[in-house]
Amino acid sequence: MGICPTELVRYVIRPTLKYLGDYSLSAEALLMATVAVESDMGFHLKHKQGKGLGVYRISPRSHQQVWDRYLAKDPDLASKVRGLASQHEFLMNPHLELTSNLRYATAIAWMIYRRSGRPLPDAADVKALGKFWRRHFHSRPQASLTTFIEQYEKAIDAHSKAA
Repeated sequence: MGICPTELVRYVIRPTLKYLGDYSLSAEALLMATVAVESDMGFHLKHKQGKGLGVYRISPRSHQQVWDRYLAKDPDLASKVRGLASQHEFLMNPHLELTSNLRYATAIAWMIYRRSGRPLPDAADVKALGKFWRRHFHSRPQASLTTFIEQYEKAIDAHSKAA
């Protein structure tokens, strides 16, 4: 059992995207789908064989690259994202925030997509969302478009029933 998709969207994804000034239905759908496929809606917080952490399974390396190669170039955006992190814990173990802080993890996941500079697919086009995920978030060979679609549809079904 993972996180309720409706509550994840309502209390974490949507407010985080709005806080960052980047809200759209496509961004919301893409992030929810990412949680669905990466961690089975938060059922797993650490990848069994990889280094991915949290509901988005972001690796410490990717986390560091977002800061060093993207956020470092935009101090105002970096400040907003940093504002989502815990004050003390972030300084001691920044990667732990990916597991323990849903809004911060959501912001970092969104930055991974945002730094591509590419327009998002339509929120209703699950296949295009899956291709976007695979190209910009999870490009490793085991990233399956079929699994993305299946997990997304399962999450949407749970989302519909909970709404």
